[in-house]
Amino acid sequence: MVLEEYVGSIVLEIDSQEIEITDLDIQEVTGRKLVKTMNKTGKAKGFSRGIATYELSVSAVIPDTDIPDWANLEGVKVSIYPLNNSGQRTSYLDCFTTEVGEKYTVDNEAKIDIKMNALSKVNA
Repeated sequence: MVLEEYVGSIVLEIDSQEIEITDLDIQEVTGRKLVKTMNKTGKAKGFSRGIATYELSVSAVIPDTDIPDWANLEGVKVSIYPLNNSGQRTSYLDCFTTEVGEKYTVDNEAKIDIKMNALSKVNA
C-alpha cells in the first residue's frame, strides 16, 4: 500500500509578503438560491443562480514591528500554498478588509482577527 501525503500547514502571503497566521477560514458562497413556487406537490422546483462571494477570516499574531494597516487593505492578492511548496497555489484577487479586531489573552500571544472579501479565486 502506498502512503499518501495530505495538505497540512499552509503559508499565507498578502501581496507577496508572508504573514504569520494561526487560523484561516475561507467560505465560498455560491449565490444559488432555492426557488419556491406554489404547486400541488408542495415542493420547490429548482434554484436560481446568483453572485458568488469569497469570505476570508484570518487570525494572525501581532508583530512588534512593521505592523500592516489591516483595516485599510484594498485590492490585495491573498495566496495560499502548502508549507512544502509542492502543492497547488490558490489566490484570492482584489481582496479588501471588512472587519478588524484584536484579541489578548493571559496565556497566549496577542492576535488580530481580519475579515476580508475577495472578488475572484484562481487555482494555479
